[in-house]
Amino acid sequence: MAHSNPGMSAHKAPAPSRRGMLIGVAVALALAAGIALDTTVVPIGSENDVRAQAFSPDSYGQEQFPRIQAFVKEKAVDAATLAPAVLADKAAAAKQYGTASSTGAIMFVTLTGVAGEARSGVYPLTVPGVPAEITVRVQTGPAINGTDLRDAPGDIAFGDFKNQIEYQDAGSGINRAMKAAVLDGIDTASLTGKTLTVTGAFRLINPKNWMITPVEVAVQ
Repeated sequence: MAHSNPGMSAHKAPAPSRRGMLIGVAVALALAAGIALDTTVVPIGSENDVRAQAFSPDSYGQEQFPRIQAFVKEKAVDAATLAPAVLADKAAAAKQYGTASSTGAIMFVTLTGVAGEARSGVYPLTVPGVPAEITVRVQTGPAINGTDLRDAPGDIAFGDFKNQIEYQDAGSGINRAMKAAVLDGIDTASLTGKTLTVTGAFRLINPKNWMITPVEVAVQ
């Protein structure tokens, strides 16, 4: 029967050699260097930043509204001139005074009238020289609806955007920029009975119904 020798200690695994440790460190450093070489640092806001590439309707609106405002003001026709023209021949008036659009030409008008009772931020206007059969209204918010300002210059096209949502959002961004620049300094909740001078755009669908999106408003 075999007996253990109490003088013999249990076998221990040899400690890792210094050379082996150095090789392990070198491999780790090489891997780290490879990862670093394969990693691109993208500064926030740079052209490679995905967030910077995302479409911003408000930035777009702030960029576009000043030129749209100038365009509408330059093209605006006095309401007393425009009214009989659209009543006599809608198509001819659109061709002479408007910007073509698939859902009705965008017309440009300037007028002075007295504001009636508002409904959801939309004021009817009584305008001298405009026949009573034409209803003239101006929207003042809080929400500004429609894409009349987006479509006004005629050079903002669906193909400029990634999809229909961006195209629609572009119009909303322009409307918000207009509101901030034109309407936020006005007490739009209490315009009834006041005389307003308005320059703006409307879509010519029904010649007897003008819903104006303003680019300039003065309250007397």
